[in-house]
Amino acid sequence: MKIGIPKEILAGETRVAITPDIVKTLVGKGLEVLVESDAGEAAHFHNDAYIESGASIVDCAAAFGCDLVAKVRKPTTAEISKMRDGAIYIGLMESCGDDEVSAAMQARNITILALERVPRISRAQSMDVLSSQANISGYRAVIEAASHFGRFVPLMMTSAGSAKPARVVVLGVGVAGLQAIATARRLGGDVHAYDVRPETKEQIESLGAKAIELDLGESGSGEGGYAKELSDEGKARQQQLLADELSKAHVIITTAQIPCRAAPELVSAEVVENMREGSVIVDMAASSGGNCPLSEVDKVANKHGVLIVGYSNYPAMMPTDASAFFAKNIANLLGIMLEAGEDGPELKDLDKDEITAAAQLKSE
Repeated sequence: MKIGIPKEILAGETRVAITPDIVKTLVGKGLEVLVESDAGEAAHFHNDAYIESGASIVDCAAAFGCDLVAKVRKPTTAEISKMRDGAIYIGLMESCGDDEVSAAMQARNITILALERVPRISRAQSMDVLSSQANISGYRAVIEAASHFGRFVPLMMTSAGSAKPARVVVLGVGVAGLQAIATARRLGGDVHAYDVRPETKEQIESLGAKAIELDLGESGSGEGGYAKELSDEGKARQQQLLADELSKAHVIITTAQIPCRAAPELVSAEVVENMREGSVIVDMAASSGGNCPLSEVDKVANKHGVLIVGYSNYPAMMPTDASAFFAKNIANLLGIMLEAGEDGPELKDLDKDEITAAAQLKSE
């Protein structure tokens, strides 16, 4: 059984789906690993390292022509045309339903294992790409905020005077938000955090931050540990109550996203106008509409003297570790998909395992 690792072609994507360390694991399971030439170059994994680990370096067509194809980002229709009928695709699909890409794959009888559909259950934690990459995003978002903030983040006392710690507000306490809180605390910031789910208060405080509590008259807790969309009345009350807290912040990190919905607006244009000049907003939801309406995707916008960072791919800024985490997630998923056969690894019935059954993207 062959698994192909194509090079990512999306602009700005520096990750690779499988790293040399994981190649050794896959080869040990009896898989033949075919890596497109320079697929790992942007993540600092060179062809020689793959060869030493037991992979073969091939061209694009050969990488896509395998029984299994592992990618980071959603394939293009041109890439799909290179895949075998009946192949298995493992990677992100970045889709909330049927689209032309998934339809083209299904027409070719290609099994789609969309990594964002892996259920958030204890048994699947080691395969949860969204969480592993969100951890990186939360960390990197704080680093970006600190680099754009023209003052100290921690309390700084010198012979020339002292500087108070920056007031950092994190909005949204999922995986990315928790990592942002932890990182901002390690940098010495005065960290406050808010989430519509009341159960996050304990998590916030366990990291040494202060929870912002608002009485919205409704809960934002949804299924699977995600937040759900508030009513229009709840959204309006949320913005009104948050406004004072946000206007006092030096740094705001927003992470609030709702699966397959536009990101909720949390930082209004009026709040930005009332913030101190030189403050920074890192809008991690910029690519899904933004938690701030003034955000610009993949740009740093200066609005009323406030810098608004709208980068959309933080893991790609840390491609070595991001790729290593991503590859380990895929290796763990393959561990429940394959079993030893007389002539090498064989594929199990993907519908019989709750994880691979949930991950499959099928036409409605």
